[in-house]
Amino acid sequence: MTRILFLLALLIIISSCSKNENEMILTGSIKGLKKGTIILERIGDTSLIRLDSVVIDGDPTFTIVEEIAEPEMLYLYLRLKNGELLDERIPFFAESSEINITTTLENFGNDYEISGSINQDQAKNYNKVMNRYIDKNLELIKNELTAAKNGDDSLVIAYQKQRQNHISSKYLAAINFAKNHPDSELAPYIMITDAKEVNVKYLDTVYQALSPKIKDSKYGKDLESLIAKRKK
Repeated sequence: MTRILFLLALLIIISSCSKNENEMILTGSIKGLKKGTIILERIGDTSLIRLDSVVIDGDPTFTIVEEIAEPEMLYLYLRLKNGELLDERIPFFAESSEINITTTLENFGNDYEISGSINQDQAKNYNKVMNRYIDKNLELIKNELTAAKNGDDSLVIAYQKQRQNHISSKYLAAINFAKNHPDSELAPYIMITDAKEVNVKYLDTVYQALSPKIKDSKYGKDLESLIAKRKK
């Protein structure tokens, strides 16, 4: 009887110490922050939903443990000690792993490093591609404004045409990136956020290329719903 009780107690201890397979351990540091509140949120149907928060008081490091049923985009916000909520936010692909985010108070939402998330690593590569298109678009806008200021209508029209072609190229790059990552939740996320305006046949092409697991994911289902809505 004593042996049975010992084994039961041992099983309880082992069970209590085992890591939750759906657990995200989010750690981080905000250099320069003395006091404030780190807020973890997700986007709901009509508003932001707060998941957790951590008060910073002297030590700029933080830890948040959250259950993540499946990979999804979450956001870190910062509320300063005076109650002001910064406009900047840090988006990151959360998943059941150990994720680390480092940034500074001065450049909270503009200069940060994220590690520990496979989807986030892929998102980083995707953002590098998209940033090149953003930079080129800004250059074309600048050139168009200069041409308009100089009264050169023909050049304005030429730059407008270049911008339209550039936008089409940007959409094509997003579609190709999604098609090349059929086993990643990032693929349907790209389509429903950055390419939802493209012809529905391209949305459907990406959806059909997704693996069964990704089709059944949160963003896979969102993409399926978008396609059905667009086909009506």
